[in-house]
Amino acid sequence: MAGTAGTPGTPRVLRAMNDRAALDLLLEHGPLSRTRIGKLTGLSKPTASQLLARLEAAGLVRVTGTSEGRPGPNAQLYAVNPTAAYAAGLDVTPDRIRAAVADITGRTVGEYELPTPGRRPAHPVVQQVTDALDGAVKAAGLARDDVHRLVIGTPGAFDPGTGRLRYASHLPGWHSPTLLDELAAALPMPLEYENDVNLVAIAEQRLGAAQGHADFVLLWNEEGMGAALVLGGRLHRGWTGGAGEVGFLPVPGTPLVRQVTKANSGGYQELAGSQAVPRLAREIGIEDVPSGPHAEAAAELLARAADHVSGPHRELLATYATRLATGLASLVSVLDPELVVLSGSALTAGGEVLRALVQAELEELAAARPRLVVGDVREHPVLRGALESALATTRDEVFDTSH
Repeated sequence: MAGTAGTPGTPRVLRAMNDRAALDLLLEHGPLSRTRIGKLTGLSKPTASQLLARLEAAGLVRVTGTSEGRPGPNAQLYAVNPTAAYAAGLDVTPDRIRAAVADITGRTVGEYELPTPGRRPAHPVVQQVTDALDGAVKAAGLARDDVHRLVIGTPGAFDPGTGRLRYASHLPGWHSPTLLDELAAALPMPLEYENDVNLVAIAEQRLGAAQGHADFVLLWNEEGMGAALVLGGRLHRGWTGGAGEVGFLPVPGTPLVRQVTKANSGGYQELAGSQAVPRLAREIGIEDVPSGPHAEAAAELLARAADHVSGPHRELLATYATRLATGLASLVSVLDPELVVLSGSALTAGGEVLRALVQAELEELAAARPRLVVGDVREHPVLRGALESALATTRDEVFDTSH
């Protein structure tokens, strides 16, 4: 039927598929010549030339230079146009909101951090979010309207049925039933919300230790414990978004914690959370236990312990590894993942030494034998995951040339 477009197999759809394949190759490999793009996609030289001309006219690619060092005339090199679109991410904690803007290639072009201390926010959450975003946008030399999509990462999760934030009673000001509507009204771009640990898993899956793995668990430990569950390549969020809130998991070795949402803690958090590490160090007899925030103190102690082969520091590391494996045994027994990624400063500080101890303990406690690895994405992993999530959707929309 004349005028019908977008059905499978039509020339328009096939062209769009080739366009997307070429754009993905340019994102993966960087600048490529027409000949190289043709070889990687299997397209003829004339078809590759038409493709690049089409993408250049659409503002999606641009010439960035010429190849050198080969016989014959230099070939033009094409790359994804970084200004084709921008995406933003926010990492929200009780103490601050960290914001960043990335161009379509994934390069971070603007960052900003807004302190938000205190039990009662000095400004409404909507203003905090817009101020943090505007700070990153300004640092990038852009306007708010230039941002194609925003992903906000928070502790806990917004219940899809009620729109209220759950499992994060420690995040002041974020529990209004109308908050999501207020944010949507205040900002011009589409918004998405995701649990912070889920975003770390996205970062590890796209950029880090979980690349190529469709089934894995990410265990996170900083100020709080959490897990992300990736099954069949997709995040498992659960009925209310609370899948992975393993800090509430009852485990042997600690008394039962009742009214866990009011306490904002549970058995696994008490047993192996960052606040348990300084306490355990004192019980073992380690002197000079650092003060300050639990996550920082735990990271310092575990990094120090990883450098010792005997004595109380090695006892601290071994005991903590057993505690970590105790909760992990429940997770792997139910999920049977291919891989477990250890992330967050209180886990990565122990490095390979802690990982090996946890691996050995887990093999004693669980029938499943997943491989444990330490996460690779260390710098602002929640924010990096928010950007990767926003970029994935942005690219699907901006790179779609079938319309």
